[in-house]
Amino acid sequence: MAQASVKHRLTAILAADAAGFARLTALDERATLAALDAARAVFRSQIESAHGRVIDMAGDSVLAVFDAATGAVDAAVAIQQSLRLEAPAVGGEAMQFRIGVHLGDVIEKHDGTVYGDGVNIAARLQAMAEPGGIIVSEAVRGVVAGRVGAGFADKGLQALKHLGPPVRAFAIRDLGVAGEA
Repeated sequence: MAQASVKHRLTAILAADAAGFARLTALDERATLAALDAARAVFRSQIESAHGRVIDMAGDSVLAVFDAATGAVDAAVAIQQSLRLEAPAVGGEAMQFRIGVHLGDVIEKHDGTVYGDGVNIAARLQAMAEPGGIIVSEAVRGVVAGRVGAGFADKGLQALKHLGPPVRAFAIRDLGVAGEA
């Protein structure tokens, strides 16, 4: 890969996936895919309105980047709030997503795809989130505290599989309420 075709940049990364997707698919494939399509429309709309860019929507996951951490957190909160109100359901069970947000360095290819530790950390944070929840890194919390309508609960230092030093993680709580814990 030629050096000119990639660039390093600092960006806010949002990683999400549907909790229990395989189980929902086993219950009803068609209803699960319809619910996923409805949820993806919410993700795309909220990400774009917060000035983000969807990178990928493979399987049941979503990967997006933002120039500002506040945009990423605002989008994550709006997505979870919208999905709570308009929850696409499978067999009477709401499809819920886990979201992770990190501010970090990425490698961006000429086609807009992103790679690197920043993406990997966001994905590991997402895996820690409760269904319907959001986990952010300390880097994100430090930038957005007091600037977004959400509080934060300290989850402590988290060792992230196959990644460098532990990362302090924060769960967003009291969605829509300003302030922090």
